[in-house]
Amino acid sequence: MEKKSIWDLNRVDVEHYRRQPKMRLTIVLDNVRSLNNIGAIFRTCDAFAVERILLCGISACPPSPEIHKTALGAEDSVEWGYFSDTRECIGALQRDGYTLCCLEQVKGSIELQDFIPQSGRRYALVLGHEVNGVDQEIVNQCDVCLEIPQRGTKHSLNVSVSGGIAIWHFFTHLDKLFS
Repeated sequence: MEKKSIWDLNRVDVEHYRRQPKMRLTIVLDNVRSLNNIGAIFRTCDAFAVERILLCGISACPPSPEIHKTALGAEDSVEWGYFSDTRECIGALQRDGYTLCCLEQVKGSIELQDFIPQSGRRYALVLGHEVNGVDQEIVNQCDVCLEIPQRGTKHSLNVSVSGGIAIWHFFTHLDKLFS
């Protein structure tokens, strides 16, 4: 097998990307402190044509050299917005009819692989602070809590890694519906 060249990948430019259909998924970052994690999440959202990212609280916003270091320009292609308070963000999404999905380890959570996103619905996936996770008040406002099952000795994954896994899960179920 021969590795693909940059030309074989058929990448679109930023203007074409902005016009193309997007997955009906918005990512909400609830006080994510690491600019590298924020940049990695931007890059993942670009790769899977996520609708937008909503940065909340202490989550930094572009432009930023530290975000750019891991986003590699995805901060210019992915639509984003900022809310100083995650509760305001969640309220706006609820009013717009989004199904709010929290990615967090909680009692009564649904394992990610058992959650099947439905056609025609709009989803918001809430990712939380690297140490404290999603704030309990925000967890309480969500429609469903999703958890990535783990079998190792560690009890959590990096927020950009867990976000990537969850975004991929949504992509595998919603890709055919928006392309």
